[in-house]
Amino acid sequence: MDAHQLLNTHVKLLAFDFLTLKPIPYDSASFSRKGTRLSRAETVGVIVSRDFKPNRFLKFDIDDGTGCISCVLWLNQESSRHFSRRSPSHVRLISQMAADFASQVQIGVLARVRGRITSFRGNLQITVSDVVIERDPNSQILHWLDCLRLARNCYDKVAVPPKA
Repeated sequence: MDAHQLLNTHVKLLAFDFLTLKPIPYDSASFSRKGTRLSRAETVGVIVSRDFKPNRFLKFDIDDGTGCISCVLWLNQESSRHFSRRSPSHVRLISQMAADFASQVQIGVLARVRGRITSFRGNLQITVSDVVIERDPNSQILHWLDCLRLARNCYDKVAVPPKA
């Protein structure tokens, strides 16, 4: 497997693995896991903290049993310069989706979170792109099994270029 195949894929990671990621100095959008470049992650766990700033952001921690991952969901799409280039109807749709996600993120809820791997003040976090509230209590253990299988069979098998 080519290491670049995982770069824009939401890689399933447990917190203990996520928290070992290292920033890549020459690429602020990528992080390294045992030499493999990653930029996006997915995790499943229980929401254990929630810091809501209306029209700005929602910060929350998700605990998967191996540790906690900090997450940030931005709620400032309508006032952000980043979104000013997009059509107003598109920005409203994104803003509404973010508000819906924020209303679902409550302490004690089991959730699946996907987004970009980022760092803020030296701490790793997921900048959330979507949140799904899990209704199946088995989803967390199934995520664990997926993470272990994928780490062993995919993430740790970076192709080494053949010697000339």
